[in-house]
Amino acid sequence: MKSIDYYLNLDYEIIIRKVPQEDGGGYFAYYKDFKGVMGDGETADEAIEDVKSAFKSYLEVALENKEKINEPSHLMKTKRINITVPIYALEKIDNYAKSLNMNRSTFLVESALKQVSL
Repeated sequence: MKSIDYYLNLDYEIIIRKVPQEDGGGYFAYYKDFKGVMGDGETADEAIEDVKSAFKSYLEVALENKEKINEPSHLMKTKRINITVPIYALEKIDNYAKSLNMNRSTFLVESALKQVSL
């Protein structure tokens, strides 16, 4: 299970909006990936502090309840690339990935990430 510090250190996007004076003024902030996690303040910095505090509270409850917590949506975007792999190696990769119930792309990404995370 990933820790609260893991999620707090991810690059989630925070949206900040200036609140019109007729609606009370100040600033409103929320996490793009968690529309229900909101904060406000007299200044943009106060709104950001408030929304970060709300996010931490959300994470504490979500982790305690073993809820799925999405990682930042912009990190999950994909890009198609072309690589050259010898046919014999590709067959071995495909067979091994299949034995793990993975597709080739998932296997290659997870294998590469293990190497760069060492």
